[in-house]
Amino acid sequence: MFRRTFWFTTGVAAGVWATTKVNRKLKQLTPEHLAATAANKALDAGHRLKDRAVGFALDVRDNMAQREAELTDALGIDAAPELPAPRRHAALENRNQPKYLEATTYSDPNNRNEDH
Repeated sequence: MFRRTFWFTTGVAAGVWATTKVNRKLKQLTPEHLAATAANKALDAGHRLKDRAVGFALDVRDNMAQREAELTDALGIDAAPELPAPRRHAALENRNQPKYLEATTYSDPNNRNEDH
């Protein structure tokens, strides 16, 4: 009698375990769950890619500064270059009074006050 009860209980437990396992797998295969899983994986991949890109950019910046320092030392460029003084230009010119007057060597044909 105990043998039958043991095997009956074992069969029921195996059936409950298998039913639970199948129901979990079916729930994982629903379209909503598949879409949520795919979205989560895409977000994780995006974050990993962003972290790698930021790390790469920081490495490039550090190596660029290091190489610039090496070139500066090799070329002996330690001081900042002397820049020329800034020039001042007039923002607007007075067009009624030109800066430079041109000397005219010809006479105006419309001027009647000339000696003939």
